[in-house]
Amino acid sequence: MWPETGEKVNLELALLQRLAETHRPLLVKVRSVEPDSIELSALSAFLHALYTGIENIFKRIALEIDASLPAGERWHADLLLRMAKPFAERPAAISGDLCAQLGKYMQFRHVFRHAYTFELQWTKMADLVLRSEDVLERLKTELKVFLEGEEP
Repeated sequence: MWPETGEKVNLELALLQRLAETHRPLLVKVRSVEPDSIELSALSAFLHALYTGIENIFKRIALEIDASLPAGERWHADLLLRMAKPFAERPAAISGDLCAQLGKYMQFRHVFRHAYTFELQWTKMADLVLRSEDVLERLKTELKVFLEGEEP
């Protein structure tokens, strides 16, 4: 429905896929063994980069299709919420359920930006790390439906 935007979104999704593939050995390892402090740092950087890439997609949709970005102190959260609702002349880009899941990644990114990595705890990150590849697949599926002009 939006071919130029779709190409750019697909490029960003390919980069996110590369990010996940790069970290896959570690993602597999932590399914059975708790990460050490260096691995925890790598996983926290992975989660940060993952959500940043997702937000880049949402910014592109907001700028190129909606013709505006949310403003103000809560613009990151407002952008995410906007993607889960129809806006102007487009359908929702993602489902409400995926929006709620991605909200947890956004919250973690905020923590990551304001904490020393040695303060991070595996118990608070584990669910995000272990579900990251599934969340990425769901995002790809829902965005494909969106770009084809249907609601997720």
